[in-house]
Amino acid sequence: MLGEYRIEGRGAAEIAAGVERAVGAGELRPGQGLPPMRELADRLGVNPNTVAAAYRTLRERGVIETAGRRGSRIRPKPATTGRDQARLDVPDGVRDVSDGNPDPALLPSLAEAFAAAAAQSDRDPVLYGDDPVEPELARLARAALDADGVPDGPVAVASGSLDAVERVLLAHLRPGDTVAVEDPGWGSLLDLVPALGLRTVPVGVDDEGPVPGDVRRALASGARALIVTDRAQNPTGAALTGDRAHALRAVLGSHPEVLLIEDDHGHGIVDVPLHPLAGVTRHWAFVRSVAKAHGPDLRLALFTGDATTVDRVRGRQRLGPGWVSRLFQRAVVRLWTDGAVDTPAVAAAYGIRREALIRALAGHGVSAHGRTGLNVWIPVPNETSAVARLLHAGWAVAPGARFRLKSGEGIRITVAGLAPEDAGPLAEVVASAVGPAPARTYV
Repeated sequence: MLGEYRIEGRGAAEIAAGVERAVGAGELRPGQGLPPMRELADRLGVNPNTVAAAYRTLRERGVIETAGRRGSRIRPKPATTGRDQARLDVPDGVRDVSDGNPDPALLPSLAEAFAAAAAQSDRDPVLYGDDPVEPELARLARAALDADGVPDGPVAVASGSLDAVERVLLAHLRPGDTVAVEDPGWGSLLDLVPALGLRTVPVGVDDEGPVPGDVRRALASGARALIVTDRAQNPTGAALTGDRAHALRAVLGSHPEVLLIEDDHGHGIVDVPLHPLAGVTRHWAFVRSVAKAHGPDLRLALFTGDATTVDRVRGRQRLGPGWVSRLFQRAVVRLWTDGAVDTPAVAAAYGIRREALIRALAGHGVSAHGRTGLNVWIPVPNETSAVARLLHAGWAVAPGARFRLKSGEGIRITVAGLAPEDAGPLAEVVASAVGPAPARTYV
């Protein structure tokens, strides 16, 4: 089961630390199974409760996951794994439509914005003790949030949306608490939650967002937080409609103590209206990243929320990184005031590519989802087979296992690098890959 690696140790902390080191060093690989607790206890000559405590620690640290009778395994993206181990290797000559990146041709140039921000910082340097939020950025962000119907609240800045989500969760929850998450949903978030020592409970997603019945059951079962993607949900492209938002607000209204976190994943790249849920519960946060519209390396997200939540997050930031560079914040101000991103044009460009692929797939009898954003989600009967067959045909797609907890199998295709004329050939090979494998003939 573990190949050449032997788990060692006498105490729970020692056993857990050894497994964690082995994962970080690549001696234990993602997906690799661990021995049953009683078997490992016998091998090490310790009480089974010692091994149970070690495995519990590893689960809380996001290193392993337990799937009932299938036992414990190293998580697909454990918290201790380096980026190189989690990255999909795409062979030469294969088109990569797996990465979830925006089209570089639709990103604005950053040179003038950063030059202007640097010149401003030369004139007015930011020093220790200064406001952590650029005043003009807060003003512009708050005006946009007001226009979209997001309730009033202070504006803060984090190093990307996942950083904001992590900080908000830690401001309210304790290890062992349960978080309701979309399934299928954002793979990085599905890895983050257990890495924080929290438990996940899945809620289904359709084209209009989380399914209200699933949310109701998750909250009734004791989930202390709910994370919702408002637009361009990853991987399905779902976006909350007015009716769906109304239904979800009704569910949340019966659970006012639940922490609500909204991620407006499609900000700057979609033109469907926003239908926020914020304000129904006592504690909430609404997050907007600039990465999809302005470039993934611009690690900056704005968020607002109730005063208590934002104050707790700011307090923890002051004790850690202090603040997100005001140079970055000033560059974003310049990008916004210059209108560097034409959101309707960007949304239309991605929409043309998504719709072309979805139509071409439908022509082959393959259903797919992609209402907004960068991606198309295709339910398949066997994603391992589909990914392998598509790779053989010259296309690298993302396996649905990255995005699923209990939902059905699927594959994700990022349309950002596709031209409309790619839709037909890609749909043809997808249809072939998701169908029954050709029968083998033996002579």
